[in-house]
Amino acid sequence: MNSRTLAKIAGSSYLIIFFAAIFANFMALEALSSNPLETIQQHAYMVRLGIMAFLITVVFDVVVAWALKLLYKEHPLTGLSTYFRMMHAAIMGVAVFALPMTLNLDNDADIINQVTLFNTIWLIGLFFFGIHLILLAKIIGKPKLIVFFLVAAGIMYMVDTSAHFLMPNYDDYSDLFLALVAVPSIVGEMSFAIWLLLKGAKND
Repeated sequence: MNSRTLAKIAGSSYLIIFFAAIFANFMALEALSSNPLETIQQHAYMVRLGIMAFLITVVFDVVVAWALKLLYKEHPLTGLSTYFRMMHAAIMGVAVFALPMTLNLDNDADIINQVTLFNTIWLIGLFFFGIHLILLAKIIGKPKLIVFFLVAAGIMYMVDTSAHFLMPNYDDYSDLFLALVAVPSIVGEMSFAIWLLLKGAKND
């Protein structure tokens, strides 16, 4: 399999992850967090679709890891970067186990507990994903702007996870941390995905 094909596979898989994650997070998970019991009782199918969307992100996370490993196999940090991304995927897969439980619960508190469990496990996974992004930036080397945003995103994922566990008053700053994570991660990872599709692995 040639490099352009691998780049296109990685880029298209990245886009699938983006769209699946947007639906899973901002439709299903947000609804569960805001109106737990009502969502289970009236929109259970949306929750089921959200669970499947999260599983799809895990599957294509592995595909991205595989494609990037082959694409940059000559770089000495590629193996380590791949392991950290696979750790994230594995932890995310474990986190999803918490969500199907919500479909059988009949009170807000128990549903929220399951959502919190999912978020906590996922948060741990994002710490390792942050390390992957920093290593990935070192591996690809250019374009410099994408490298900058990937490093910034990786650092902020790690800072955000650490802040969750170290700051008792994290909720007071949650909106700030969300912005600090979201901006570089969306810009960096989306730009990287598009670059892979259009120019990745080209020699010119």
